[in-house]
Amino acid sequence: MDLSLSILQIAAGVLLLYVGAEGLVRGSAELALRFGLSPLVVGLTVVALGTSSPELVVTMQAAMKGNGDIAVGSVVGSNISNLALILGATVLLRPLAIRKELVALDMPIVIACSLMLLAMLLNGRLERWEGLILIAGLGAFLLFNGWRAPEGEPALVSGPIRLTPRLREGLPWLSILFTVGGLALLILGAEILLEGAIAVAEILGISQAVIGLTLVAVGTSLPELATTTVAALKREADLAVGNLIGSNVLNVLGVLGISTLVSPLRSHGVRIADLGVMIGVAVLTLVLMRTGFRLRRLEGALLVGLYGSYIWYLTY
Repeated sequence: MDLSLSILQIAAGVLLLYVGAEGLVRGSAELALRFGLSPLVVGLTVVALGTSSPELVVTMQAAMKGNGDIAVGSVVGSNISNLALILGATVLLRPLAIRKELVALDMPIVIACSLMLLAMLLNGRLERWEGLILIAGLGAFLLFNGWRAPEGEPALVSGPIRLTPRLREGLPWLSILFTVGGLALLILGAEILLEGAIAVAEILGISQAVIGLTLVAVGTSLPELATTTVAALKREADLAVGNLIGSNVLNVLGVLGISTLVSPLRSHGVRIADLGVMIGVAVLTLVLMRTGFRLRRLEGALLVGLYGSYIWYLTY
């Protein structure tokens, strides 16, 4: 397959993933509210997991096809790009004030999840029993977020959708259409993205792990990129930063947990060094957040520069 056609295939897959995630979250959230669930519960479950659906669907399909390096690489690469590239670029756009709770609770949770993933991947495998541990951690994280969320205020979850207190009048057929259509686009987009990514790896002679850590990871992080950018421009620092933190936790506990239950993962291409970068970026972000509880443009430039250096390291 021609390289330009493969890259076009990747772009089409990413676009379908983004549109599908948007439709799935809008439709399923409205259906959940129609059935009497509170906006908080919907935010903590449907929206949080729905906006992580690009990573989940791609990882699950990669796992079922035996492409464990792409499955694990996309999650590790997404967590690196969320904090180094997306957060760094956002801070370059507009400096962000950091709430002390994010430093005291949320970032340590991200680091703990990253360390747990490192320990599990020392043998290059994720077994179903390890997936059960990750799923249990996801449940605890969601329950903890629900317990500490102020009354009527959604907890810190990733997602470009702001739920409205009242639903549109009329039959729920449109919500059902959005849900089913969004899921279909996600599955189709994941299939197209994976085919293009594997083809690019073969044409360029690079590993599937590198493709997962870069192209696939950034492509599936588009919902987080959109949310963080819009939130920063609106001066909603908690949403901008919390979106990325929630995404990183859900990627490890939810995406890899569910995918491993479907099919155990084998990944020897994602190295200890890549996992070390994921942990190091999280620790550095925590340190930068503690300096006056504000992320400044110079610190954003540092994060973006580190991401560029990591990509250079992967490709040369």
